[in-house]
Amino acid sequence: MGLHSSHIVDWRRARDAGALEALRAPRGRQGQDPRDRQIDPLTADKRRLELKLATANFVVDVQAELNALLETLSRSADTEPRSG
Repeated sequence: MGLHSSHIVDWRRARDAGALEALRAPRGRQGQDPRDRQIDPLTADKRRLELKLATANFVVDVQAELNALLETLSRSADTEPRSG
């Protein structure tokens, strides 16, 4: 296996095609990637939903603690002697 003149010709053609392709690219500032226009609102939605989830988890935790407290109070009320 060696270097043949046909390899050099192929490489030159590929190089020239790439160079011409680069010249065809529009100049100036690139436009915003369409994926970015999708990602930005989705990221904002994710933040909003994470906050909503954290709030819901906090409410559930408070309800569980309140339920445990009410059960404790109910048991202590049932076991205390009644005067009267």
